[in-house]
Amino acid sequence: MKLTKSITTVITRLSTSLLYSTATPFLAEKGFRRHGGDQLKELYRRISPVGDPKQSIVPILDKWIDEGRTVDKEHLQTFIKELRKYKRYSHALQISMWMSDKRYLELTRRDVAVRLDLMSKVHGIEQVEKYFDTITQQLKGLEVYGALLNCYAYAKSVDKAEAVMQKMRDLGFAKMTLSYNVMLNLYSQTGQIRKFDALSREMEENGIVCDAFTHGIQVSAYAAISDIEGMEKTMTRMESDTNIVRDWCTYAIMANGYTKAGLVDKAVEMLKKSEGLITSKTGSKAYEYLLTQYASIGKKDEVLRIWKLYQDKHKVYNKGYICMIPTLLKFDDFESAEQIFMEWESQNQYYDMRIPNFMIRAYSRKGLVDKAETFVDRVISKGEEPDGYTWYYLATGYLQNNQTQKAVETMKKAIAFRGTKLKPSSESLAYCLECLRDQGDLEKAEEFVKLLLDNDLISLEVQEQLLSDVKAVRL
Repeated sequence: MKLTKSITTVITRLSTSLLYSTATPFLAEKGFRRHGGDQLKELYRRISPVGDPKQSIVPILDKWIDEGRTVDKEHLQTFIKELRKYKRYSHALQISMWMSDKRYLELTRRDVAVRLDLMSKVHGIEQVEKYFDTITQQLKGLEVYGALLNCYAYAKSVDKAEAVMQKMRDLGFAKMTLSYNVMLNLYSQTGQIRKFDALSREMEENGIVCDAFTHGIQVSAYAAISDIEGMEKTMTRMESDTNIVRDWCTYAIMANGYTKAGLVDKAVEMLKKSEGLITSKTGSKAYEYLLTQYASIGKKDEVLRIWKLYQDKHKVYNKGYICMIPTLLKFDDFESAEQIFMEWESQNQYYDMRIPNFMIRAYSRKGLVDKAETFVDRVISKGEEPDGYTWYYLATGYLQNNQTQKAVETMKKAIAFRGTKLKPSSESLAYCLECLRDQGDLEKAEEFVKLLLDNDLISLEVQEQLLSDVKAVRL
């Protein structure tokens, strides 16, 4: 789990909510009762099941109007907010466009800002730029420029983001900490530490207040380049500012920086501080990160302690097991990993194949194919279907044990499995093909080569070369 990604996610969410939010967050049902009652819920029930982003929900909205029903702007804004929360950006954008194109509702700066954000996620930056050029000057306020800045940052377009930031300075809009945070985060992500430092100095010179996110980005940036001095100076400033509420994440980033620099004792110190700031709201994510971080510095006892704490304070769902089982397998602790697997299985949660696959992969890598096969059989006995990764991991185990026939047949299952974006290693594929050649089974070798082509694992040119090699062997 990467904490720098967490910081990026937080900044993105802030940029797409605080810049143009007009109300506090709400739960769907409460929001529906407040903004339109049963009618609103009924329309949302029609929209909600359409899960395919390629399927338009406009006909549903049109039909609603054709039935003589009404929907006002506040209702539509509520839908957009709810759909964005679930990352259904395409459908949220369709409502935004329908709102003005079909209902002829006047857009506010907030509406335009939200649309820019949705366009960047659905269609990309070119469509954002085309739309921005059509916006009237009256609507191009702080929210809209802030949204455009975030769109460029999201696309990692540094030059264009800098141009927008300069425009915001010229217009007197660049006074918000959030705009600077977006740029700092962009510089951090793109490794431009000189520009990062220059912008930090600009904030100080212009009296732009640093908040917890500013310091979090700074710590993360310095940790990424193992600048321990810069990291520690930032943390000192943060700890001395009584207006900033520190959270577990910033100390966790510090721990990661110390770990990269080989300063294990300091990393442990930061992890302890991080643990002390975990809240009920952030608990699951925080505990999962601590598990992986303690594992990375070889502290197995701490891993087991955090796991018990996690279980005592929270209900652990699949994501927690997805974190814990491979963490234990890093220590080759198969016994504890199996115990936790059995615990997960006994809870009758949604059967996520990634969890048994961790065990199958680990045993296969060790050449313990009997154990791996036992887990595959267990999956099948539960009425579940092994996926392409299951068969691939098992095939690698067979290859290690020189069980070539089983390896080839299982690899074919892995490649042909529907819906799995599997990319077997070229070494394992080459080995399977060599085995077929050595056995003189040239027909099966040709079938295997064609299977690779059909699943886009080799090019037509490579296929022709391999088939030519097979025919040469036959001659």
